[in-house]
Amino acid sequence: MCICLIYSNFAVENVPRMVRGYYFATQHFRIMKKISLLLFLCLTAGVFAERIDTIPFGDMESWTVRYIQESKLLGGKTRTLYALAPTDTIWENGPYYYGQNGNPWATSNAYANIIGIEKAAGTMTPEAREDGGTCCRMDVDLLGVRVMGMIDVQVLVPGTLFTGRNLEPITTAKDPYQNIDFGVPFTGRPTALMFDYKCIISPENWIWFAKGAAKPKKQDGHDEAEAYLYLQHRWEDEKGKIHSIRVGTAYERFSEDQLTWVNGHRIPIHYGDITGEPWYEEYMGFKEMQRAVNSKGKVTPIIEEGWDATLEPTHLVIMLTSGKYEAFVGKEGNVFWVDNVCLVYED
Repeated sequence: MCICLIYSNFAVENVPRMVRGYYFATQHFRIMKKISLLLFLCLTAGVFAERIDTIPFGDMESWTVRYIQESKLLGGKTRTLYALAPTDTIWENGPYYYGQNGNPWATSNAYANIIGIEKAAGTMTPEAREDGGTCCRMDVDLLGVRVMGMIDVQVLVPGTLFTGRNLEPITTAKDPYQNIDFGVPFTGRPTALMFDYKCIISPENWIWFAKGAAKPKKQDGHDEAEAYLYLQHRWEDEKGKIHSIRVGTAYERFSEDQLTWVNGHRIPIHYGDITGEPWYEEYMGFKEMQRAVNSKGKVTPIIEEGWDATLEPTHLVIMLTSGKYEAFVGKEGNVFWVDNVCLVYED
């Protein structure tokens, strides 16, 4: 016996079925992907009742395409950026406002305007799956910029898909996390993060530090793709600082090639303090780089202060990325494909 329910806890209003411009999949692919997901769940759930919460746009079938013309100082080329969002095409420079129409996703693709110099950087794209439909492809890439045809600037950027917002335009490269609002409001208590994936992982045991201000430098290390989920209980104090208690954690790194699709891959969510678990690694703990926008509209660090499984979550952070290191550090060549991102519940 198998009981499977598929529905969404996320409110999505007025999402267009098809808007003018570029789109990748027909309604046929959308329906077939949902049917395939339902059949998979029914075959694997056994006697347990499960609820699968499909995250809006997590089927990777709807994309906004942006065409950005870079400044003449950089060569004046037109670059293409993609956002996992309602199907649309935007033919003008300017910031994209993430978080519209109930969309929880943002990406590493970004439009920058630094003292009047406009630049687009993209390491995340949609790609057709061999069995039909569309997935998300994330690359680690060493992006080069030639200023006035002479000065080479190189920056390492991992392709990333996460819940939250990119705060465009990017106006400085000193602290890239200052332009990110991590996480979305959320009160559920899922048991697993589920998605389809495949990956190519560089075998090299060295990585780049490439921030653009100087020539890229080699360092020891091995870059990997990773996926994690945090359930956080947040609050803001009278000074506008954002505090957080970690309620739940799911974490996995991918260190070897997986050249064929793994469908319905699950990462269990562990509630409460996980530091005493035999599988715990330091990177699963609190992250200083996380930022959020407070009630005053200011981007401020999220101060994680402890663990508590009994608290109700207020925010959900999901990060899917082709590189495990902080900004500007990693190894080009990694590719991480994901599709059908869902949350699993046990009833």
